[in-house]
Amino acid sequence: METWVIANLAPMMFTALVLFLLIGYPVAFSLAAVGILFGWIGIEFGLLTPALLQALPDRVFGIMRNEILLAIPFFTFMGLILERSGMAEELLDTVGQMFGSIRGGLAYAVIIVGALLAATTGVVAASVIAMGLISLPIMLRYGYHAPFATGVITASGTLAQIIPPSLVLIVMADVLGRSVGAMYQGALLPGLLLTACYLIYVFGVTVWRPNHAPALPLAARTLHGWALAVRVLIALIPPLALIFLVLGTIFIGWATPTEGGAMGAVGALLLAIIKRRLNLEVLIQSLTATAKITSFVVFILIGSSVFSLTFRGINGDLWVEQLLTGLPGGALGFLIVVNLLVFVLAFFLDFFEIAFIILPLLAPVAAKLGIDLVWFGVLLGVNMQTSFMHPPFGFALFYLRSVAPPQVRTVDIYWGAVPFLVIQIIMVILIITFPQIVSWGLDASTTITTPVEITVPEQSGSTLLNSDDFGNLFSPPEQPTNQ
Repeated sequence: METWVIANLAPMMFTALVLFLLIGYPVAFSLAAVGILFGWIGIEFGLLTPALLQALPDRVFGIMRNEILLAIPFFTFMGLILERSGMAEELLDTVGQMFGSIRGGLAYAVIIVGALLAATTGVVAASVIAMGLISLPIMLRYGYHAPFATGVITASGTLAQIIPPSLVLIVMADVLGRSVGAMYQGALLPGLLLTACYLIYVFGVTVWRPNHAPALPLAARTLHGWALAVRVLIALIPPLALIFLVLGTIFIGWATPTEGGAMGAVGALLLAIIKRRLNLEVLIQSLTATAKITSFVVFILIGSSVFSLTFRGINGDLWVEQLLTGLPGGALGFLIVVNLLVFVLAFFLDFFEIAFIILPLLAPVAAKLGIDLVWFGVLLGVNMQTSFMHPPFGFALFYLRSVAPPQVRTVDIYWGAVPFLVIQIIMVILIITFPQIVSWGLDASTTITTPVEITVPEQSGSTLLNSDDFGNLFSPPEQPTNQ
């Protein structure tokens, strides 16, 4: 029995984590509890030494010293300030006036504004709630089909997941040991193509089912000519300037992601002041929400660090590597299985949880198969975007349900998400088929067939792990010999 437990401790540990998550225990505490529990079991069976746990404080302090993670509160704060500054409302009204004369004009406006908000806020909840409050009642008032309207809003809101400055891209860059700027450059074109696919779908609906997305009546189009042109300039210049301030300075190398996030936060405050929307209540609400989201991310990161320390100590990484490298089809077979796995896990787990739990196990295998980790991260980022759209657990669906009018049924929101979920899956297939979609903006080309030399990232903050004194922690102490 003891021999069997020792041989299967890694799969038992992974199974225990899944069980903890399924019963609804908080993710951060599930990761830490399973890591400590199996660390104790490994010590009892002689696989590990008690000195292993001495690395935990060093890893936690390493997380606290990680400057890359500072970008998360900055971008979150920027998005929350912009959400309350009225920018989304002005954008929707202005773009709606621009496209109001054509069928599906409001849907086009929601998608375009969703992409702009994604490039300025990076927060899915802020985008979905803002557009749900502003545009959904208007779309229903002018005869839009309820499932179509809700689907457009939830899908456009989830663009904040993949279009920079996405929060999950920051996390994935840290986990993969790659630069945030490279992740942003790789994700930009897929995000824009996904936006284009949404627009094409709306056009198809207006052609085949024109009654689902009628044009605005003339009485609703109040701006014309120069008045509309001036309104477009006033509404579009501030967000476009903020996008360049944040993303442009990062892409051209003038600022790090953390510095870009800080500039974005200051820019959002200035916009709110100019619009006279900044007051003490808005500031306190934004700071409180930023603290909650940042604490959520950091606690999960600490828990995953505890889990990964023990999991690697019992050779769990080798178990995962043997499991995935033995798949038929080489790199392509690995990508197919991994994407199916992430798609299924997205039914139950949030994108942060997938990034912290699953990605560290997959990245070394991908590197060994010659897959560029930036390309791999963007691919999984697009796949994890489906976690917001999955009926019945998609968070974007919950966000919209919380602000939707009573006449909109929950089943309408679910059915509206299905076509856009299919579009997201098609985008995953396109990225696998045409890797240049991601690699066009990177310095080096990305392939999935030609092996390249990639250094597997070390665990951040583990100076003790890299020391000479750590070499014997994973083996039991030698017994003294009798002379």
